[in-house]
Amino acid sequence: MTDDDRVFKALADPSRRFLLDLLFARDGRTQSELEGELEMTRFGVAKHLRVLEEAGLVVVRRSGREKLHYLNPVPIRQIHDRWIDKFTEQHVTALIDLKRTLEEES
Repeated sequence: MTDDDRVFKALADPSRRFLLDLLFARDGRTQSELEGELEMTRFGVAKHLRVLEEAGLVVVRRSGREKLHYLNPVPIRQIHDRWIDKFTEQHVTALIDLKRTLEEES
């Protein structure tokens, strides 16, 4: 499985996307804090966090006895640059050309 595959797999689940949203809002949360926001078992949350870690979307740091989870947005940006940017570039260029043509006519 490639890195892109892992990221797409991780982002495919709504619970994992919700966990990423929580970490975006406030980084450095413990698993217990994240569990309080989801209606699932501790094991379920741990499983989702593990998938996010394997995809590189979440980084874990130990602070004493606690494991703190942090969002790593780099893989999402790489997906954006590779898969989204190239498809929107043509449309943006076409709109800029249209704007320029309309301005020249007026």
